[in-house]
Order: sequence, then structure tokens, then C-alpha cells
Amino acid sequence: MGLLDGKVALVTGGARGIGEAIVRTFAAQGAQVAFTYVSASSAERSENLAAELGPSVKAYQSDAGDYAQAEALVAQVVKDFGKIDVLVNNAGITRDTLMLRMTEQQWDDVINTNLKSVFNLTKHCLKPMIRTGGSIINMSSVVGVFGQAGQANYAASKAGIIGFSKSIAKEYGSRGIRCNAVAPGFIETEMTAVLDEKTKEGYLSAIPMKRLGKGEEVANTCVFLASDMGGYVSGQVISVCGALNC
Repeated sequence: MGLLDGKVALVTGGARGIGEAIVRTFAAQGAQVAFTYVSASSAERSENLAAELGPSVKAYQSDAGDYAQAEALVAQVVKDFGKIDVLVNNAGITRDTLMLRMTEQQWDDVINTNLKSVFNLTKHCLKPMIRTGGSIINMSSVVGVFGQAGQANYAASKAGIIGFSKSIAKEYGSRGIRCNAVAPGFIETEMTAVLDEKTKEGYLSAIPMKRLGKGEEVANTCVFLASDMGGYVSGQVISVCGALNC
């Protein structure tokens, strides 16, 4: 018996990093999982992941930041799986630079992918969820809580996700829909793997647990929020950060 037996989950940005860890962990806990990827370069990787995890997992190419594509995606997932019990808004990018150098395009790209996508998918998932209840999990960041130099666009998008999550929790709690934000700290991913040792040492010196987190540790938090174990948890921000943000 898995903690997510009988549940259908939709995970955006599930081809790699934290998203891939969530897809794998949800599937291991018994969920049927639909996940998205956006670029053609991720197609083979995504299809291989779905094939590896079995017929209960399916990959979809869709840009979460595009309203029409998000609407079509949700409709297709409901058609393919019959329902959506859990939505994990995980899709995200960075375009880091100091504010004086930041272009309008760099700002718009991050806000569109990180924040507008959360609106898009939540908007379209609410209708099927209203009939059955559900759990919406939005991937924020500790940077959205305390800010970070050179990441004003990213911090703004992740802080916006927190306010959005609390508002949805208040609006739809009476309909059996829970909404929470998860705020990871520094997590081992392909992005952090390319950092030089000096940069990694700087990160580690700021983390009381003296190590980077693992994608599976973020995914396990999402399992709790998606499962009936988290049935009375809503409107919260749960940091997975090794005490970085405390």
C-alpha cells in the first residue's frame, strides 16, 4: 500500500531535478502521474522516464506559462486519467543578474514561467477538483522568503507563489481543496552540479546541516501534502532547507 494509492497527480516540469524526483516518488507511492516538459530537447528523456516507471505515468509536452496550453493539458489529463487529485506546480527557471543589468525579457521570462504558470494550471485544475477535493502544491523557494541579490525576478516570482497559495487555500478550503507552498533551500540538481567548489563551500557555510538537500527530500514533503496524512494542512509554507531559513 502506497500513501498515494488511487490518486492522480499532475506535475509540471517533471523531466529533471526536483520535478523528476517528485514524479518518481509519487509513482513509487502508488499515484498515477502525468508530468510535463516544455522543450523538444527534453522529449526523449521524458518519454524514457515515463516508460521506465510504467503505464501509470505519462509525459506531456506543454508550456505551463501558456494559458491555452495549460487549459488543453488539464483537459487531456482528465480525459486520459479520469480526474486530477493532486497538482504540483513545479515548473521554473532562473535568469539571474543584478537589477541594473536585468532586461525586461529576463524579468518577463521568469515571472511567466514561475508565477503565471501557477495561475494557469491552478485555474484549470480547480473545476475538476471542486467535484472531488484535492491538493495543490506550489513550488516556492527560500529565496522567495528572504530574497537574494541578483535574483530579484526569481525572488519576486517565488514570493508571489506564497501569497497565491495562501489565497487559494482560503478561497477553496470549503470545497475540500488544500493549497500549500514548499520552499526548498539549496538542493542537489543538475544546476548545482556545475557549480565550482568555492561557490558550493559558500552555500554549505550558510546551511546549519552542512549539506545540500536531495530532490527526494523535497519530494517526500510533497507526498505528505498530497496524501491524506496532510488532510488538515493548508495555506502553509513548508521549508525544506536544512535550517537555512529558520
